Amino acid sequence: MSGTVPRRPASGGALLVAGTTSDAGKSVVTAGICRWLVRQGVSVAPFKAQNMSNNSMVTPDGAEIGRAQVMQAAAARVEPEAAMNPVLLKPGGEDSSQVVVLGHAVADVTALSYRPMKAALMEQVLASLEDLRSRFDVVVCEGAGSPTEINLRADDIANMGLATAAGLPVVVVGDIDRGGVFPALYGTVALMPPADQRLVAGFLVNKFRGDVRLLGPGLEQLTALTGRPTLGVLPWLPGAAVDVEDSLGVPTGASPTGPPHGEEVLRVAVARLPRLSNFTDLDALAAEPGVLVRYATSPEELGDADLVVLPGTRATVADLGWLRATGLADAVARHAAAGRPVLGVCGGSQMLARTITDDVESRAGTVPGLGLLPADVRFAPEKTLGRPVGTAFGQEVRGYEIHHGVVIVDDAAERFLDGARAGSVFGTTWHGALEGDGFRRAFLTEVARVAGRRFVAAPDTDFAAVRERRLDALGDLVAEHADTDALWRLVEDGVPAGLPLLPPGDGLSPR
Repeated sequence: MSGTVPRRPASGGALLVAGTTSDAGKSVVTAGICRWLVRQGVSVAPFKAQNMSNNSMVTPDGAEIGRAQVMQAAAARVEPEAAMNPVLLKPGGEDSSQVVVLGHAVADVTALSYRPMKAALMEQVLASLEDLRSRFDVVVCEGAGSPTEINLRADDIANMGLATAAGLPVVVVGDIDRGGVFPALYGTVALMPPADQRLVAGFLVNKFRGDVRLLGPGLEQLTALTGRPTLGVLPWLPGAAVDVEDSLGVPTGASPTGPPHGEEVLRVAVARLPRLSNFTDLDALAAEPGVLVRYATSPEELGDADLVVLPGTRATVADLGWLRATGLADAVARHAAAGRPVLGVCGGSQMLARTITDDVESRAGTVPGLGLLPADVRFAPEKTLGRPVGTAFGQEVRGYEIHHGVVIVDDAAERFLDGARAGSVFGTTWHGALEGDGFRRAFLTEVARVAGRRFVAAPDTDFAAVRERRLDALGDLVAEHADTDALWRLVEDGVPAGLPLLPPGDGLSPR
């Protein structure tokens, strides 16, 4: 909404993007602001103090951080680093998570046992933020969940706890597509104690469909009630969710990108594991014209699949149990027995082995795998983090690996990257391999041959360019529909003085 070129701040400016709920659009708005700023010649870094996600990646310096922060770094055109996501929680069960600090696992905790750690973690969070602010013109911070989780406020390190400690201006994003955006925005502020309320400087309405003029009366009343402006109404943008961080972002149904380049489409069915991780591995397949990617939770959904994928998981043994309980394990075995392609990635590859010995993650001892690959798995106490390079089908392959399970392949087995191939079954621990255009085309060509499909991979799909276009679209979203002058004033000048306090939170204090 504004074409003003921002001035560089004297020192690292910063802004916190919070949201009324999970999946309100904090990640994409943060990425959009990063892309808008870097287009103005401003050096910018993303930051998320504490991320809870099984969708992670390995940075060039060997640290594991949330995949959303890697995407935001790409939006900012900088290399991702551990300081951008100093605390990562990786859920592994109903009440357990692995704690990753500055890119390396340090503990396994429950929700209650994690809380005593947070004071020390706050010191690390603030040090990381200060480090980024010393090196970049602007740091765009993303909150986590809702900033008004009043049961967790006393030791919060990701939302208003961070904002008050660092003096950050806060913009709250509301998802209008869910409905109830006005009470959600008002209530988010009203339930905050005064110190928190004083930092909330405005709102962004996200995912709007229709004529924005219809919102005018409501936005005016919201400003009158809260004393805070709405800084933009961002329209619904199909495909805006790039490298989402939780299962709310997993697509449902098939995802056709365009008509097939050859005579037939290629159908890919992905097992929708309960503790699914790094499902962004499949984004590159979904970007291919004529490749239909869908997620499956029942055996029937594998019936017409040309390729079945067992993706990554944070809990290999538990999710293998789910695969068997749902009947999907038998369906995968039938699919492979019929000579139809199966691909396992990381945890999914571990499931394809003969045995899995796990005294680390599930502590289940030795359990039988699906027995579709000539390999066995043994979990190691130390996590493997790496960015390997190799070849397959005559193509260079680059990926990244994040796993405790070590796959030991029989000496005589046919190799596939770091794993194995047995007929139509492929397994590798490498994430991100399919993002390489040459390898992806070669792999899909082999899958089509084995499956007997007259599918031809498009010769010109450039997945890196696809991602760049998506990030540019997020930058356009902010540049065209947000009050960028107001956003820059927040970055440069901080929180406006005199913001009113709302009841009942005006009488509360953090506890």
